Amino acid sequence: MTLQPSTFRCLVKSACDSRAGPTRGPKTKMRLVSLKSTSCAANDARGEREDEAREERSSDEGFMGMTPLLQAHHAMEKVEEFVHKVWEGRWRVIPHDVLPDWLKDNDFLLHGHRPPMPSFRACFRSIFRIHTETGNIWTHLLGCLFFLCLGLMYMFRPNMSFVAPVQEKVAIGMFFLGAILCLSFSWLFHTVYCHSEGVSRVFSKLDNSGIAFLSMGSFVPWLSCSFYCSPQPCFIYLLVVCVLGLSAITVSQCDFFATPQYRGVRAGVFVGLGLSGVVPTLHFVISEGLIRVTTIGQMGLSSGNQSGCGTQIYLHTLRPPRKNFDMQINLHNHAHN
Repeated sequence: MTLQPSTFRCLVKSACDSRAGPTRGPKTKMRLVSLKSTSCAANDARGEREDEAREERSSDEGFMGMTPLLQAHHAMEKVEEFVHKVWEGRWRVIPHDVLPDWLKDNDFLLHGHRPPMPSFRACFRSIFRIHTETGNIWTHLLGCLFFLCLGLMYMFRPNMSFVAPVQEKVAIGMFFLGAILCLSFSWLFHTVYCHSEGVSRVFSKLDNSGIAFLSMGSFVPWLSCSFYCSPQPCFIYLLVVCVLGLSAITVSQCDFFATPQYRGVRAGVFVGLGLSGVVPTLHFVISEGLIRVTTIGQMGLSSGNQSGCGTQIYLHTLRPPRKNFDMQINLHNHAHN
């Protein structure tokens, strides 16, 4: 056991006193030593209490110095508690006019919007509730699963079912890949775009890129079938479509491209990409004749592709159902109509 300085001084003093003092009896000496030992122990305990008091004062001073940080920490805990309540789904749909600016895209849906939810968990759980994006999420999600299953069934068909297995599987596979990417990016965007402004911007770029992927993938089967006996024009047209599609993807990566003010620019970019199929269609009609084109030349595939692209862009840009019908119709048709 380590002796305290006070205890050591007391023992030394008692030893000196015993040597220098007058002769006493054994009992008297033992009593004096006991009293001095008790006094030294009391001094030792007093010194320990003083040390503990100094340590407590120093710790209190440190705590007082950390008080602003602790207050900030408690404030952050309250904010996190509020966010956790949102994460648990305790939110209500809100009107359009109270949305932040980065969420105000659809001016004709006046109510039923999700509030900003800074949690991916809350965003994905919101797909099971009714709001302005429920229809968009489920139609694109189910469409993605449908094309995924259909594409897998097509790819795993036996080779005897094809004339040129590799070429046909690659051509049709490009279409399924474009459709799956487009629908996947779309349902993910409509699910998480209310997370934050940064997440909304990233997934909006993916959503616009998915449209370009679908357009490029839709041209591959038609060009491969129509120009099966003319590989050079087929290669040139595929190259042109890929260049235009990649250009549209590059432009869609700009932050301004996804803003409501540039909705017409988006429509023009994708209309131009879709109408690029007019040139190979006219080439095929002139070289093969109108009767051959309409019977065995897959003209219906090209027309359907361009018509579907134009209809979608018309609905996305002009939005006639949302302008001409009431809130119930708008809520059912949601943001793409």
